[in-house]
Amino acid sequence: MKSVDERMDDLQRRAFRYFEIEVNPVNGLIRDKVGPADRDATNWPCSIAAVGFALASYPVAVTRGFMTREAAIERTLTTLRFFAGSVQGPEPDATGYRGFYYHFLDMQTGRRAWACELSTVDTALLIAGMLTCAHFFTDDAPDEAAIRTVADAMYRRVEWDKALDQAATLYMGWRPETGFLAPSWSGYNEALLLYILALGSPTHPVPVDSYRAWTRGYEWKRVYDIEYLYSAALFTHQFPHIWIDFRGVQDAFMREKGIDYFENSRRATYIQRQYAMTNPMGFKGYSANAWGLSASEGPGEETVLINGIERHFFGYVARGVPYGPDDGSLTPAAVAACLPFAPEIVLPAIECFVNDRRLHDANPYGFRATINPTYGEKSGPAGSWVSPWHFGISQGPVVLMIENHRSGLLWSLMRECPYIGQGLKRAGFHGRT
Repeated sequence: MKSVDERMDDLQRRAFRYFEIEVNPVNGLIRDKVGPADRDATNWPCSIAAVGFALASYPVAVTRGFMTREAAIERTLTTLRFFAGSVQGPEPDATGYRGFYYHFLDMQTGRRAWACELSTVDTALLIAGMLTCAHFFTDDAPDEAAIRTVADAMYRRVEWDKALDQAATLYMGWRPETGFLAPSWSGYNEALLLYILALGSPTHPVPVDSYRAWTRGYEWKRVYDIEYLYSAALFTHQFPHIWIDFRGVQDAFMREKGIDYFENSRRATYIQRQYAMTNPMGFKGYSANAWGLSASEGPGEETVLINGIERHFFGYVARGVPYGPDDGSLTPAAVAACLPFAPEIVLPAIECFVNDRRLHDANPYGFRATINPTYGEKSGPAGSWVSPWHFGISQGPVVLMIENHRSGLLWSLMRECPYIGQGLKRAGFHGRT
């Protein structure tokens, strides 16, 4: 039996392998997703969010001995130089515009893929990864100095203020063919990181009213006798916490409620577990140690009669608690990324997914995207559907949040980032900053 520390090391190492292998070494771009049948395919694009998670993971890999410092510097600088030199402009095949980047990029050319949107939140995740590297590679060596210079320039280039709507909230995206995309970011979700980065910009900051406008969409709810700031999918309670330690700091909303965002995510984690224990829709396999609904792949759009019940299944969708959508699909990686919030319930869940469900067996990258025991019953009572896909945006939070639980590395690095500090200050956070 492995110790807890050995288990954490194994989880991180397996998840990090995704960024070692699913990369174009010429430009540092990370493939969005991969399945066993297309490991060598060249037509699946890069996700800029996955690149952001990869960049933030390189310091963890150096610290844990998964990667040499020299290799991490080379990979980081290759990635940063690609984005610094990429095409910025209104052309429909550019890499980005006004410092923002398209959600998906061609793995070889780095140009816009699939006529996708210029994404504000995915740009924020990319920039956060760049800033992480800038605060880890702090030696005087020329390459480390170059990392700091280029990462800082990339952040300063983003014209956050150009993405505001009439209500002062940030648009989710933009397409050259149609303009800005509605709706804008309003109400609690992963965009907390986006707003803090936009508020902290020394070159193109958004006004303080932008943050206030965003929080006006907040929903405070009581679920299973637990009060919390509601957001349905588990990842929304995790992504900002990868980089920002919210323990002991509060904005105006959280001061009124008497908690902080870290405590809010802890409560959301417990609500996810309680939902699985209550299991209102009667899905197979839900329990105190098998829970976690988030954005994930699913069996696909299909309606099936299983054990006399008509079940509706989905493809990739943001599943959530307690109001759905829910089709019996659990996301083990999202559970692992809750480790800093509630290790007392997350560690037993990890053991369940690894030992009981055998989700690491013959599996190169840690957890697959999704498990759905209910859909598996379509072929017989002993079956359990397991997604054939791995996603970069699922593997990254496993590496990073486990490290925050083990050492607080990401939190420590980003406490030294003046832009994060300025963003928190302008958002009205007080306490330990």
